[in-house]
Amino acid sequence: MIIGEDVLIDNDTVFKRPEFVKIGDHVAIDKGFYCTTKLDIGNYVHISPYVTCIGGKDGFFQISGFSNVMSGARIICGSDRFDASGLFGAMIPNNLKGKQIIQPVIMEEFSNIGTNSIVLPGSILRKGVLLTAGSLLMGDTEEWGVYKGNPAVLVKKIDGSLIVEKAKELGY
Repeated sequence: MIIGEDVLIDNDTVFKRPEFVKIGDHVAIDKGFYCTTKLDIGNYVHISPYVTCIGGKDGFFQISGFSNVMSGARIICGSDRFDASGLFGAMIPNNLKGKQIIQPVIMEEFSNIGTNSIVLPGSILRKGVLLTAGSLLMGDTEEWGVYKGNPAVLVKKIDGSLIVEKAKELGY
């Protein structure tokens, strides 16, 4: 595990693959964060309590700087497909296992995942995206968009210029 400066990680945090974890500077990871994937966290990031990030050894979650993941969010970087292609579950031998969907989840700078939201494999939160509380994101987004619902849809765009200007004071 590579850990930057000014990093606070609660004792009740689980990194199943710590050898594939990189954490930048000025990061807070709260109680109950559970991660089974490769993980790359940028600077000035907060992960709130009881967030899970699953996807196994082939999954990958990237959180760029100035981003946040709120309480209870679920980041899914890998999942069984649940079709007729075979058996499903973590303990099934590979030769009997059905198809899986394993794709990275990417959060670009200034993006935020709201409380109790779910982000599915292959989703990209572009620069400045806000996924509102309780939403389900499947796929790509537009920069500085606010996404809401199940499935999440673009409900408005915001001007991020003030946000970027303030981040420059912190070295952005």
